[in-house]
Amino acid sequence: MPLLGTASAFFISIAFTLGLATASMAAASTAKGQISVTQVMAMLDQASSNPTASQVLTAYLAGVGETAAIIMDFAAKTDGPPLAACGTRITLDDKAVRRALEAQPKGRWQQMAATPLIVRDMIKRAGCALAD
Repeated sequence: MPLLGTASAFFISIAFTLGLATASMAAASTAKGQISVTQVMAMLDQASSNPTASQVLTAYLAGVGETAAIIMDFAAKTDGPPLAACGTRITLDDKAVRRALEAQPKGRWQQMAATPLIVRDMIKRAGCALAD
């Protein structure tokens, strides 16, 4: 199973285990098994009133944010010319995630992978430039 498929399966299994999943949430992964915009938006919507939903969302966003920051830091500090440079540190919070995901066409949320959209937004907001 591809890595993103594994992450999506993990996300769904935690949601079911914690009693957060509804039938629509369980079916919300993309056709490739990636965590969809629908899934992340559901967690964003539930996080303020459900401590468990908040924990699941925090774990997912922490993983995405920390991984993206580590990769960009590594790309900026390689031997030789840097592969990337950012104007500011990469940051991530629930408001930025919501804005990035809500900018996508709502009718396509279920089949859109959320993680690449979130990472692209983080890189853009930090003013990062990637080497060719």
